[in-house]
Amino acid sequence: MKNLKVKDFTLTALFLAILIILAVTPLGFIPIGPINATTMHIPVIIASIILGPKIGASLGGIFGVISLIRSTVIITPMSFAFSPFIANPLTGHGDWRAVIVAILPRILIGIVPYFVYRIMARLLKQKAQTVSLFIAGVAGSLTNTILVMNLIFFFFKDSYAHTVQVAAQTVYTVILSVIFGSGLVEAIVAGIATMGVCAVLLRLLKRAN
Repeated sequence: MKNLKVKDFTLTALFLAILIILAVTPLGFIPIGPINATTMHIPVIIASIILGPKIGASLGGIFGVISLIRSTVIITPMSFAFSPFIANPLTGHGDWRAVIVAILPRILIGIVPYFVYRIMARLLKQKAQTVSLFIAGVAGSLTNTILVMNLIFFFFKDSYAHTVQVAAQTVYTVILSVIFGSGLVEAIVAGIATMGVCAVLLRLLKRAN
């Protein structure tokens, strides 16, 4: 039991270090138009599957806080949707709901993949472990993209329309284009990374135990 706790602590520290490295390098947030694509959800997804939803949610929350801080320090056209300290272009002041957009979806990234993997592994059996891992990785990534973009729509519809310069009635079409465009690419990358890394880690942990 003691050795298991040491392993969990070591892996948690490793995933946290990866998050910090991604946050301070261009690899973590990649600008695509007004929205940043991200790779920071990948270690959170992997941690969720390997270490469980509690640690996964904690790391996801840290990812959310990092996103909030970064949006405050490095200002982009959409920073107001992720930081309450950045003025909304329409109201002229910050909005506390930006905290929800920045943090809530990221916490769920650390929860959803764990349960998706467990369900898929039970349905497909261990012979299809790689498929289960891939689906869990995709689910975790889409959790982030779908929730973030829909929360932006519900909280900041008019401000988003103003920022991307589209009519208010076409905002959700733009939201969907992001989800099925860069969001789908992110999901596939996350699925492949999760499948590769988790398969190795799960095998190593099984041998160690």
